Amino acid sequence: TPSGCVTSMSAVQVMTMSGVGAADRTLFFGARMPPEIKKMLPHLKSFDKGLFRKLLQAAVREMENSPIDEEEFASFVSDSTSGDAVRIVYTGVLVLLKSAVRLPQSSLKAEMFKADLKEIKIPHEFITDMAKAVFGSKRQQLDDAAVDHRVRLPTLQSFRWRVNVAISTSALNRVLEPFVQVEMTLSNGRIHTFEIPVSKFHELRYNVAYVLKQMEDLEKHSILKIQD
Repeated sequence: TPSGCVTSMSAVQVMTMSGVGAADRTLFFGARMPPEIKKMLPHLKSFDKGLFRKLLQAAVREMENSPIDEEEFASFVSDSTSGDAVRIVYTGVLVLLKSAVRLPQSSLKAEMFKADLKEIKIPHEFITDMAKAVFGSKRQQLDDAAVDHRVRLPTLQSFRWRVNVAISTSALNRVLEPFVQVEMTLSNGRIHTFEIPVSKFHELRYNVAYVLKQMEDLEKHSILKIQD
């Protein structure tokens, strides 16, 4: 397209560094290009390389939990580069780096990353710097920061259960029906207590076993194994 943007790429032909065609695959950010990256591309055609490196370094620091402040951002704006252009490029770079870092290095190699950047028309002079940011000496810090600051649900800290018998209810004088009483304590300190009829408990036990079996069967498929 005129802007060099591709809105949807489910599979593309990628050339390796040696020039040999590789199998069709999805680009590292997924089947659809994030809008932040798409909006950034036209600005890169005439963007200053020195300023781009500064924005790239600032994006890496933000991924390490040191976000850019207003004073530093203002220093990037000049007569030749507007604040909107700086903001668009910075946001696009940040999204691009996060999309690359979320993939393990065993599945996204440096040459694949460079080929993908070339495919979406990233200028050649920026590709090397971006590859160094993703696969350079700070990669381990970026991986650790991504794990520490990812959004996640509370985990299970303890699980207690016991079998009780309901002798009677408000409707019946004599019930004598067993049920399972469960108490779960989560990592955020919340405690959940609930009761399960024995029939439902057996149904839950069966479904859990069924899902585990399905997971084991899926893991045996070679297509799901990550190869170096």
